[in-house]
Amino acid sequence: MELAQYIIVNTSLGMNKGKIAAQASHAAVSVLEKVDKKIIEEWKNQGMKKIVLKISSTKELVELFQKTKKELPCALITDAGHTQIEPGSKTCFACGPIKEHEGEKHFGKLKLL
Repeated sequence: MELAQYIIVNTSLGMNKGKIAAQASHAAVSVLEKVDKKIIEEWKNQGMKKIVLKISSTKELVELFQKTKKELPCALITDAGHTQIEPGSKTCFACGPIKEHEGEKHFGKLKLL
C-alpha cells in the first residue's frame, strides 16, 4: 500500500517560493495530529512521499477542503498576515498520508505546483 501526503497550494495569493514552502510545511505537520500513528510510521518507512498540487482560487481551495475533510484527515492553513499576504488568507491544506489511490480520487484533476 503506497502512501502519500497531499498538499494543495492556493496560487491566487501570489506567495513567493519561501512563503509557499513555509505554508506547505505548516500544513504537512498540522495534519499529522489527525492521522493514525501506525499509518504515519508506515509512511515514514516508505520515505514520506509528498505530492504538492496547485489550485487557482481561495473558493476552490476551501470547497475542496470542506469536501475532502468529510472522508480523510485534512488541515487547512490560515495565514496570520505578518509578512506577504492579508491576515486570514487561506494558503493551503494538507491531506494524509493516505493511500495514493484515494488521493487520485480526490485530487487527480489538479496539476503539480
